[in-house]
Amino acid sequence: MNPKYPIYIISKGRWESRLTVKALEKMKIPYHIVIEPQEYDNYAEIIDSKKIYVLPFSNLGQGSIPARNWVWEHSISIGAKRHWILDDNLEIFWRLNKNMYNPVTSGTIFKVAEDFVDRFENVALAGFQYFMFVLRKTKYPPFRINTRIYSNILIKNDIPYRWRGRYNEDTDLSLRILKDGLCTMLFIAFMVTKAVTMTLKGGNTEDLYLIEDGRLKMAQSLQEQHPDVSKITWKWGRWQHSVDYSYFKKNKLIKKPGIIIPKCINNYGMKLVDIKKEETNNGT
Repeated sequence: MNPKYPIYIISKGRWESRLTVKALEKMKIPYHIVIEPQEYDNYAEIIDSKKIYVLPFSNLGQGSIPARNWVWEHSISIGAKRHWILDDNLEIFWRLNKNMYNPVTSGTIFKVAEDFVDRFENVALAGFQYFMFVLRKTKYPPFRINTRIYSNILIKNDIPYRWRGRYNEDTDLSLRILKDGLCTMLFIAFMVTKAVTMTLKGGNTEDLYLIEDGRLKMAQSLQEQHPDVSKITWKWGRWQHSVDYSYFKKNKLIKKPGIIIPKCINNYGMKLVDIKKEETNNGT
């Protein structure tokens, strides 16, 4: 089962690693990768050209912001009510079930997330939690509302916002939405593994992270945008921003009129499979 909303991967300088592409290809999930024109030949050598969207600009020096806004407008132009925008350094998607990490082999978790979010009028952003933040022997709810959504984002197209700035654009967009009383939804039942920041060449590594005092400038930028909920801290040997999301507990989910939620459990056909055993039986 695959998602009903379009998936876009924004990428720059990562035709060799293309982690997210590999993950989606393995799961047979339809997608388009969005690149700058000067890199078309590099990507087209290893990715079907039908899956490539070429931006009408290049090297603007504004990080991923122009590409993100182009994606938003493109998804509206094709009549989509929401769209997925994925970073290009996502490695594995997971389902957390009975305290066990289970890698997924299809796009079903995207479809489940879409259907669940579409029950509500006011969920503007949704996405999957980072794998590294979920401890296996800890009890979690299946999702958490009103927090930041990073790296794999399902966006409601008709909200009155666009990406802005140069740094921490995911956090900034989440905060603007929350401050206006809308909700975000972070799935913990579904997770994603992301390559550690600055371990891959390309992307924003050279433009943002490796410039002098890049980490501090990123934290300062967010504090300037949201001084009421953001502060600068020193963690993990580097400057970081810290956001207090407790301000948004008052934002409540609003169910769409007429929505009937079945009492039975719907696993959307998902089942646990011993992948190694299956590969052996298939002669691979």
